[in-house]
Amino acid sequence: MTDMQPLLIELGTEELPVKALPGLAQAFFDGVIDGLAKRGIAFDREGAKPLYTPRRLAVRLPGVAAEQPEQRSEVLGPYLNIALDGDGQPTKALQGFAAKAGIDWTELEKTSDAKGERFVHRAVKPGASTASLLPEIVREAIAAMPIPKPMRWSDHDYGFARPVHWLVLLLGKDVVPADVFGVRGDRMSRGHRFMHDKPVWFSTPEDYVESLRGARVLVDPDERRERIVQEVNAAAQAAGGSARIDDGILEEVNGLTEWPRAVACSFEAEFLAVPQEALIATMETNQKFFPVLDGNGRLSEHFIGIANIESKDASEVRKGYERVIRPRFSDAKFFFVEDMKQGLASMNDGLATVKYQDKLGTVADKVARVAALAETIAAQLRIDPERARRAAELSKADLQSRLVGEFPELQGIAGRYYAAVENEALEIAEAIDQAYMPRFAGDAIAPSKLGQVVAIAERLDTLAGCFNQGLKPSGNKDPFALRRAALGLARTLIEGGLDLDLRLLINEAVALQPVHPSAALKSEHAREDIFEFVLDRLRAYYDERGVSALQFEATASRIRGFANDVSLPDFDRRLQAIGEFAKLPEAEALAAANKRIRNILKKAEGDVPGTIDPALFAENAERELADAVEAAIADTDPLLEGRDYVAVLGRLARLRPQVDAFFDGVMVNVDDARVRNNRLALLKRLSDRLGSVAAIEHLSM
Repeated sequence: MTDMQPLLIELGTEELPVKALPGLAQAFFDGVIDGLAKRGIAFDREGAKPLYTPRRLAVRLPGVAAEQPEQRSEVLGPYLNIALDGDGQPTKALQGFAAKAGIDWTELEKTSDAKGERFVHRAVKPGASTASLLPEIVREAIAAMPIPKPMRWSDHDYGFARPVHWLVLLLGKDVVPADVFGVRGDRMSRGHRFMHDKPVWFSTPEDYVESLRGARVLVDPDERRERIVQEVNAAAQAAGGSARIDDGILEEVNGLTEWPRAVACSFEAEFLAVPQEALIATMETNQKFFPVLDGNGRLSEHFIGIANIESKDASEVRKGYERVIRPRFSDAKFFFVEDMKQGLASMNDGLATVKYQDKLGTVADKVARVAALAETIAAQLRIDPERARRAAELSKADLQSRLVGEFPELQGIAGRYYAAVENEALEIAEAIDQAYMPRFAGDAIAPSKLGQVVAIAERLDTLAGCFNQGLKPSGNKDPFALRRAALGLARTLIEGGLDLDLRLLINEAVALQPVHPSAALKSEHAREDIFEFVLDRLRAYYDERGVSALQFEATASRIRGFANDVSLPDFDRRLQAIGEFAKLPEAEALAAANKRIRNILKKAEGDVPGTIDPALFAENAERELADAVEAAIADTDPLLEGRDYVAVLGRLARLRPQVDAFFDGVMVNVDDARVRNNRLALLKRLSDRLGSVAAIEHLSM
């Protein structure tokens, strides 16, 4: 192996888009690694990772080989019967092959394959130096980066995420000659724009991180992130509280700074009368500040800003941060006060003027359908139907509020505040908010049963209305967020442990939809389409939890056959049981046996008898299987009744010896029709019980 030397590549730019920055840095790093590997250049990447700030993307590797290994090539030529004539002289085919290789035909070697002997040209040439290949590697890595809208600058015909101003390209102590975006490779970088606005010189790649730190640039994103967290927590603690550090906001702030410094700020306590979610949304989303919470988890009048500079007068920075946040807080306060004057009833009346969808009426029409569904569902769960109806009736009122108009993410949250002000029952106020849960991937479901009822009713109506009108998602287009609605519905039923009949819920939701000319046909299709759509969302849900596709399909196939009583918590129990069954040594054989039985029954002529006649048994193996099946049925009947599916499948696994013996010693399709039908009846009884929890035949490949 050639000598290993450290490598540094830094692309200096204008401030890069913050949300795209980590992805761009990772893509640049991966592109360089792939370029080295593709060319066979050895490298050591231990401890290496993407390095970046808003103004630079960098790759630093501790060791890269100075050159490629020898490059060996082998090009196959014509077979001897084509290459040589009857006198053993080269034909035009061989002469052309030799000329292309640049040698005389007598210098070619021979090899053999299944078709015979043929000529081959083998060559070995020295590997190219890594320095000579690096410019091409860098250009390839840049070209492969995901930049949806490249920016062009000056009169250049090339583009990048932002204008490029410098390029550092060092292999060991040497600068690698290269030209990228009209910028020549060098060993000079740049420090902090304000605190060290001068070149930074590197003698070797090992100097990179420390030299930039001296120039007030933390190029390691992990180091910057750690500093931000430490300083924010320390500032919050000094203010007598604890910081709320949202991961997304933290990542954005990390991508906005090169030398982060926390600045403790505060605002007037009178603003705390406004819903804290509105204030937090303003601080986080609009200004990238970190709110400070008190000991009870409530918002305090303190917040932390992160400056990209170590100011000589932090008080001026503080004043600036406090000044920029005050107008937004004042607006939120004004909206909140005006909304309370208006009241929920007035807001609700306004929903009659807001169109939901052309064929589905107004938002008020939707609310009426959701309220009817919520009342029905609540009765099934023995929850107060009147409270469910009331919560559903108020669940969309805040869409007419000024506060939600300014802060759309406060839907439901604002309604909870307004309901509490108007002395609605606490349970109803909370359900108005919880109806939107889960709000995003990974969010929890509604914690209260009343909230779950309204959340289910809301999603059912959305699915039923859209599917009934043919408004299904297409490709990436899902304007009514039906995928999210289906997953939220399924998660609420499963994680809430709500043993409700999914098919019945769908039927009730579809029945409430507006009538149209082909209602009966469309509604019937819509019911089944919604059911399958929910199952499809569950497929991804369980895949994330490590459930195999075979196990999911085995369980889904079973419940598809249910005309009613399709409970998703029950589905979850069945799925967990099939996972345990799959671990048993008998599982594969029984799955294969049930698959075989299903195929035999499909090919059977006429109806299979519903009863078994023991007098028609001719073989001990079928008698023993029949006895074993009846014993298993007697044992598993109470287990099925109690939904102890793990125990059911464990008991059925004990049938394997009798099943194996039957198929080893008994012919099913004999000439005697009575004996044949009796054996088919036995297999059907066995198969029905083997498939009582899930269609286990799907576990057989």
